[in-house]
This record gives sequence, C-alpha cells and structure tokens, in this order.
Amino acid sequence: MKGTIQKWGESQAVRIPQIILKQSNLKSNDAVEITAESDIIIIRKAPQKKHKTLEERLKGFEGEYPFKECDSGAPVGEEAW
Repeated sequence: MKGTIQKWGESQAVRIPQIILKQSNLKSNDAVEITAESDIIIIRKAPQKKHKTLEERLKGFEGEYPFKECDSGAPVGEEAW
C-alpha cells in the first residue's frame, strides 16, 4: 500500500488507511511513539502510564509535611463558605 507525505500546517502528515490501523491494533486518538531508523519510520502504541495510588506516591516519605493556610481572597461569585 502506498501513501503520500503532505504538508499539514507547519508539519508533514501521512494518512494511515483503516485496514493498517486495524492490523496494528491502533485507533484514532491513540498515543503513539514515533521513531526513525535510516529511511524507516516506526509508529508504535505508546505504553500506558499507570497512575500511582496515594499509597504509592507516599511510599518512602518520612518526616513531617510543612503546611500553612492559604487565603484565596474574597468570594467573587456565589460561593458558599
């Protein structure tokens, strides 16, 4: 299957046929990694970032957390305080 590199704003673009997307298990809006090796462009699905739980984020934390109150100013709408 052939394609054409075309100008798209300040970048270049290639349309990917639906059959190629299905074969590669990719779909619209998937995050991808793009790399190049000589005259070959490689497009891979980007690894999913796992969101850390609060426990994972606090693991290894020792000591106290210095905090202070913060005043965000007077109400400007219909906030209920």
